Amino acid sequence: MSGRPVDLGPAKRRTVLAALLVDAGRWVAAETLIDRVWGEDPPAKVRATLYAHIARIRRVLVDTTPHLSGGAADGSPTVPSLLRGPGGYRLDIPPDLVDAHRWRSLVTRARQTDRSDAVRVAMLREAMGLWQGTPLAGLPGDWAARTRESWLHQRIDAVLAWADAELRFGGHVVVIDTLSVLVAEHPLIEPLAVTLMRALHVAGRAPEALACYAALGKRLADELGATPGAEARREHQAILSGKAATTAVHRAPTGVSTERARTVPAQLPMTTAEFTGREKELAWLEKVLGPAAGQPTAVVVSAVSGTAGVGKTALAVHWAHRAQDRFPDGQLYVNLRGYDPDRPMTAPDALVRFLTALGVSGQDIPLEADDRAARYRTEVAGRRILIVLDNAATVEQVRPLLPGTGSCAVLVTSRDSLAGLVAREGAHRLDLDLLPADAARTLLLRLVGTRAEAEPDAVDALAAQCARLPLALRVAAELAAVRPTTPLTELVTELADQQRRLDLLDADGDPRAAVAAVFSWSLRHLPADAARTFRLLGLHPGPDLDVHAAAALTDSGLADSRRALDILARAHLVEPVDAARYGMHDLLRAYATRLATAEDAPQTREDALDRLFDHYLGTAAAAMNCLYPAEAHLRPAVPESAAPVPDLSDPDAARAWLNTERTCLTAVSAHTATHGRPLHTIRLSLILYRYLISGHHTDGLTVHGHARDAARRISDPASEARALLGLGTAYWQLARHEPAIRHLQEALTLFRQVGDPTGQARALVNLGLVDERLGRFLSAVENLEQALVLYQSVDDRWGEAIALKDLASVEEQLGLHGQAAGHLQQALTLLRQTGNRYLEAHALNDLGTIEARLDLLGSAARRQEQALVLFREVGDRYGEAGALYSLGIIHSRRDRHAQAAECHRQALTLYCQNGDRDGEARALNGLGEAARAAGRPTDALVHHTHAFAIAEDIGNPGHQAHAHGGLGDAHHALGDTALAVFRYERALALYTELGMPEADAIRTRLATVTGLRP
Repeated sequence: MSGRPVDLGPAKRRTVLAALLVDAGRWVAAETLIDRVWGEDPPAKVRATLYAHIARIRRVLVDTTPHLSGGAADGSPTVPSLLRGPGGYRLDIPPDLVDAHRWRSLVTRARQTDRSDAVRVAMLREAMGLWQGTPLAGLPGDWAARTRESWLHQRIDAVLAWADAELRFGGHVVVIDTLSVLVAEHPLIEPLAVTLMRALHVAGRAPEALACYAALGKRLADELGATPGAEARREHQAILSGKAATTAVHRAPTGVSTERARTVPAQLPMTTAEFTGREKELAWLEKVLGPAAGQPTAVVVSAVSGTAGVGKTALAVHWAHRAQDRFPDGQLYVNLRGYDPDRPMTAPDALVRFLTALGVSGQDIPLEADDRAARYRTEVAGRRILIVLDNAATVEQVRPLLPGTGSCAVLVTSRDSLAGLVAREGAHRLDLDLLPADAARTLLLRLVGTRAEAEPDAVDALAAQCARLPLALRVAAELAAVRPTTPLTELVTELADQQRRLDLLDADGDPRAAVAAVFSWSLRHLPADAARTFRLLGLHPGPDLDVHAAAALTDSGLADSRRALDILARAHLVEPVDAARYGMHDLLRAYATRLATAEDAPQTREDALDRLFDHYLGTAAAAMNCLYPAEAHLRPAVPESAAPVPDLSDPDAARAWLNTERTCLTAVSAHTATHGRPLHTIRLSLILYRYLISGHHTDGLTVHGHARDAARRISDPASEARALLGLGTAYWQLARHEPAIRHLQEALTLFRQVGDPTGQARALVNLGLVDERLGRFLSAVENLEQALVLYQSVDDRWGEAIALKDLASVEEQLGLHGQAAGHLQQALTLLRQTGNRYLEAHALNDLGTIEARLDLLGSAARRQEQALVLFREVGDRYGEAGALYSLGIIHSRRDRHAQAAECHRQALTLYCQNGDRDGEARALNGLGEAARAAGRPTDALVHHTHAFAIAEDIGNPGHQAHAHGGLGDAHHALGDTALAVFRYERALALYTELGMPEADAIRTRLATVTGLRP
């Protein structure tokens, strides 16, 4: 080339050239060019306009390119040429002349496992040098914008790999410079900030790394209502704990050893045994999603569509298992149940599952759907993750689950063609047809065995009767296999006789009709109890169930229930989810439901559901009574399940059952609320209250929300008030103070209307907790004292103890230590009388804090050590963190600074794991105090700075004042009087405004620094 710029003309013509260059060397259809350049509204004579632009581009290429002959060594042309053929247009040009192709080639080659670190660094440096300015700058249109965005994501992904490689060679200076600019440009892409934190840590600039984390947390909170992800928190913890900096980033190139900080999900279900055929389809997926695709140019969405039972899921899961090594950051899978008329999974619910699998704690999962989707995109940004979205019904169900980074691949299955996904997101669609005849025959031969080889005509006939649908073929083959003495010809005749049952599903030429015939044929030969079990399983509202739930549904014993499930599993009529649970293919579920409607009387179906829901209520109550026996009076009395229940006498078993069944319990709550069983919904909300507020806040909002709606439907204000209490508590724990206050005040009003003093007291206590969090201590005292009077008026000793304990907590912050200690002693006496060890531990810890304030350090330490033992016995990790923090404070008072720091580090780890940002700020302030007392004021600055950032973010003025005071101490120790005075004055203002006694100590320190009287 001549090396001089060429004026190609108008923007549309430049877009045509760009649209050809991105597919250089490949044929591009005219329709594709038109779509890329003009979008959905092309002009009337667009083809003529396109031809004119092509002709002008061809002329420019000829005029500006020297006339060279021959070709490159690899056979590619040495000069560009624009060809026209049946496939459209092809721009033949040496790849090294196109920066985008050269850049991608360097990045892809650098990821190969046989590269040494030195070669990898050199390649990635060269690639980074090719990136100049904004790609496709000045080109209009949606296609250019999408491509530009995709390339920017690719760049970020490559920058992370380059940064890792540079850090291995000590290049932290250039990494810090580059990433600082990128973080400013893309402040919400969390992996960039995490890698910058790590680079700063490697460079020995820990305070700046922590400031970077604080800034990230503030941006995420302001923009997304989210908190930093698991990797950022772990990196932050590593810096705080003083661990040696690691040079590994969250996702290094393939073959590079890394320290994986993030959770790596592995959610793929088991692949289908004897997977047969589909070689062409697997090759297609390999081309689109596999190594042949290179580094994705966008979020690669492969939409596999086809009729029910055609093997969409089997194909997707089989390929995903083959390709999982290419996605080292994990594989996410969800069955969206899009064709279940009553129970499809919503995108927000699927996002909760994905975020949980990615290591986001329940406390950190945003409440709004858009915020969840944004947090999800943040979590997967730059990571090589395969996302399988199975059984999607609509594009709207899929879009919120699409990542925003080119490093991920998405595989969607659906009966729908998902045309909108193809048009807007550029999905690659594969329409899955029936199995080819030879593949169907091969599958039957493998499943039935050598016996089938003697009856080839019967095998062909059986394949035809099954419409060559894999699901139907497997069901038919299983029935043939369990009847080894029956000729296949006879089985084919039997199946033909079942054609009259096709009206169970709409025929109209739908291949599903053949599936119904095979299902009915298979069921005909099942034992009666297994066939009945199959029908009733279709009524279950959850995604899966265990043998106990099946026994309740079918009114049978465990042995009979297990035997029926085993028979159905062998017949491929249910699918084992794991060793103890079973699910159903969506088509099978629909067929089972239809059969139950047709063959079982309405009362039979209602009785089955009553038994099932009573089983869940009774078992949940048993689990809660094991975990929280002292609070049984707050839960409704429900009869024990008539069906067999698991042994939940051990707390670990009870907690495991609740954790396993939480999804089903939430589904039961939704179903009963809208299908005529409001009392089940209301009771389930009350039973699960304590469990749901112990870290399952998102599910709590769902369950309590259904209970509120159910109570309103039946005009039950008392139950509505209790549901509102649950909603308000969940919002308080999520630091959503405005909705918390609103729901709690609504609950209080209703409790007063129905004359429920205990309910009023509970609402007032929780309103007092919100006030305490916001620093409104006088209002908190007023609410708690009202609650105490109400509890005493009805002789509710448990409630009285709660109000006394929480009142003492506020009094302690107001400096009323003697009063607070007296209230805690009263609370402890009451709690021991009621046997509430969970709350006894909290009261012991609070009493230890008061005694420490009164300089009774030995007694305080004993109280908190007792509390720590109790917390660990009852499994209360929140309380355990609080006890460790309190012990850390006592160690500091005793000048045991190393022990103090260790307690605060352990507390900080637990607070982070629990998603308790209020606790994080508390522990960080404790670490700051320990560091300053140990003669490390610079470390103290780091800890208190981060504590202040969190406290400001969550709106806790007490922790802000604490941080200001600690920063003043650290600056004073470093000889910076001006900054010390500034921080002391800020702390004094806040403590004075809050009415907290710490104001006096700050005045004394301020006087010491300034030389003035306090």
